[in-house]
Amino acid sequence: MRLPHHYLLDASVVFSFDASGFRRHARAFDPADLEVDLSGRVCLVTGANSGIGRATARELALRNATVLLLCRNPERGQRAEDELRAETGSESIRFHQLDLSDLVDVRRYAAETAPERIDVLIHNAGLLPLERQLSPQGHEITLATHVLGPLLLSQLLRERLASGARRGRIVWVSSGGMYTQALSLRDVQWEERDYDGVVAYAQTKRMQVVLAELLAERWPELAVNSMHPGWADSPGVERSLPTFHKLLGKRLRTPAQGADTVVWLAVADAAEARSGEFFFDREARSPYLLGKQESPERRRELWDACQRWLAESAPASPPEPASAQSGAGA
Repeated sequence: MRLPHHYLLDASVVFSFDASGFRRHARAFDPADLEVDLSGRVCLVTGANSGIGRATARELALRNATVLLLCRNPERGQRAEDELRAETGSESIRFHQLDLSDLVDVRRYAAETAPERIDVLIHNAGLLPLERQLSPQGHEITLATHVLGPLLLSQLLRERLASGARRGRIVWVSSGGMYTQALSLRDVQWEERDYDGVVAYAQTKRMQVVLAELLAERWPELAVNSMHPGWADSPGVERSLPTFHKLLGKRLRTPAQGADTVVWLAVADAAEARSGEFFFDREARSPYLLGKQESPERRRELWDACQRWLAESAPASPPEPASAQSGAGA
């Protein structure tokens, strides 16, 4: 039960997003929600070599899931596999190399490496660059990593997520920073203005929330949700936001606290029927300030732009045989 002063603390943001907010919200959690045996279930976690992704993978492995660590860096990915196997005693943890910013690599992974049946896909990989960088296909790097790569991977693995006895689940790990940005595609590639990595990060995290809503509408056979983990400590936060990291210090959530709602959305029976929602500390929240939602036109613009960019990266179809081009009997 939330008491009146809890609402005041949550309104402060600091005392909601920080570790004290997690401890307060956790009093309402049902411990039985995560008392599940995931034997036989296959879970894919992107960006699983550190921070929230690693903590998520650990919790899934402790519940007997087969966990695939999708990481860009082979050295870090293999080290995460070795460490997590030692920590959990699980032999069902495997590192798979995947660069989400590279749409060609995403297609390769789906075609050659991804398992035939998947129960859970968790989009956790992220970055906050200080300078403008481009993906192999020429897209701004946060757009490619947070939006285009995960969307393409979801589309390519959709049938495999829907092939099991249970409802397949997709979880998008967004950020509270997305509250600072409305959905906008204006100069989304950052070609006409000075680059601001924090804004680029927040804009693409907003796009993740909208895409989760759109996919939930289009794919009713799957549970597609987004969440934000609060202010959680991670190597990425320390590296990209050193002043913020130093100021918050011990007020930051642990990676495990940040991962709690990710795990809940991925495995809890109570979350299986939920789709198209945005969660914070296991509770559905509005992703829009003052209840103002993105217009249908902007949402359609995002979807159409993403599909156009993905189509541009698709391999060219082989030319038809000369006989087919000239017609039968020509």
